[in-house]
Amino acid sequence: MRWLKGVVIVLIALVAVLLLGGWLLSPKFSVSRSVLIDAAPERVYPLIAEPRAWARWSEWHRRDPAMQVDYSGAESGAGAKWAWKSDSEGDGEMSFTAAEPDKRVVYALYFPDFGTTSGGELLLLPEAGGTRVSWSMNGDMGHNPLFHWMALFADEIIGKDFDAGLARLKSVAEKP
Repeated sequence: MRWLKGVVIVLIALVAVLLLGGWLLSPKFSVSRSVLIDAAPERVYPLIAEPRAWARWSEWHRRDPAMQVDYSGAESGAGAKWAWKSDSEGDGEMSFTAAEPDKRVVYALYFPDFGTTSGGELLLLPEAGGTRVSWSMNGDMGHNPLFHWMALFADEIIGKDFDAGLARLKSVAEKP
């Protein structure tokens, strides 16, 4: 019986650390990655501005090719929107809120599973030898202290997906 009491005390302490520690952590996160692509901005832009083109290079599509995706709004650029349902990647919605041809796409994300929203940008900068694509995302995990722990590790977790996606974007954009 003494060991059961010890286990209960350890579990209570662990829950307290997770909850109290989470309250002390910021709910905000920021992730940013970039890659140099040996292609002109006008070749890269359609791959980021058309939601249907994301299936060719996005890490999330690669991990769940059976993901259910619904497209709506504009075909490309500002006003384009897509929503997905996935057993492995979760559910979400992405809306392109602003776009400048061959320069940038700004997006808003919503994750109903977490009740969180975030936003980001894919920026195309002409550079010697091609185009530097910078992908950034900022967000707020809300008031749930457990989600604050996710915000703490967002750069590491989401950054891997950005790196993999940008590597595939580079490969697709550089193909003749």
